[in-house]
Amino acid sequence: VGYAWQKGLLPVSDEAILRAIELNGVAIDWNKEAFLWGRRAAHDMKALQDLAAPAEVSPSRKLSESLDEMIERRTADLADYQNGAYARRYRDLVERARAVEQDKAKGLTGLAEAVARYAYKLMAYKDEYEVARLYADPHFRRKLGEAFEGDYKLEFNLAPPIMAPRDKDTGELTKMTFGAWMLPAFGLLAKLRFLRGTALDPFGKSAERREERALIAEYEATVAELLDRLDHDSHALAVEIASIPEDIRGYGHVKDRHLQAARGKWNALMAAWRGARSQATAAE
Repeated sequence: VGYAWQKGLLPVSDEAILRAIELNGVAIDWNKEAFLWGRRAAHDMKALQDLAAPAEVSPSRKLSESLDEMIERRTADLADYQNGAYARRYRDLVERARAVEQDKAKGLTGLAEAVARYAYKLMAYKDEYEVARLYADPHFRRKLGEAFEGDYKLEFNLAPPIMAPRDKDTGELTKMTFGAWMLPAFGLLAKLRFLRGTALDPFGKSAERREERALIAEYEATVAELLDRLDHDSHALAVEIASIPEDIRGYGHVKDRHLQAARGKWNALMAAWRGARSQATAAE
């Protein structure tokens, strides 16, 4: 509207438009600012872009520019996700992949990057503790404050495996609605993440959580097998296998469907890997 008004396309005064925003009573200050930004865009788009561009992008939103940066960021994130030992487990796997790749497939790259990306993806699975940690992060409240003004109502739609009902037709978990009282609960639950995967973990005994932990161990074993017989000829196949977690997407029953499809691919590629390795051994 501001852009159109500045271009002379609206036969009303700016005072009338601003008054209409006030009478509407929704996000008044925000809408007045939006009207002004529209006018600025019509007058001088380049100046507006220079003015609106942030001085710097938040580090959490920047893409990693090197393998070293990727490893550092993901290691730090996994330390927050669980603890230092968990983060070291990740780093050790990636560093071993990088060392073996440089030694056995000189001049080729991609395997260490794949392991860095997808080991992290499997290790940072979104369970109850992680969801709580992200909601309890002060950054979440700051973003709410930036996006909304006045009184607003918070509702969280969650499907915790130990309490969410199942759809009578599909058998899949259905989401439950929780109010803003969950924010303090999230803060408490986030502090209990040291229980993750232990005998005292109230969520860890569900089939979904056991499968997520098993996937991590399976991926680590797969990477170890790839590194054991890696060479120039097998490098491309090793990268493809190490990248399989890319196909495991979503949460709950959606993730389960993707996992079943990915597992078929995983088994087929590993069969090809082992067959090629057996032939190479026989030839030797």
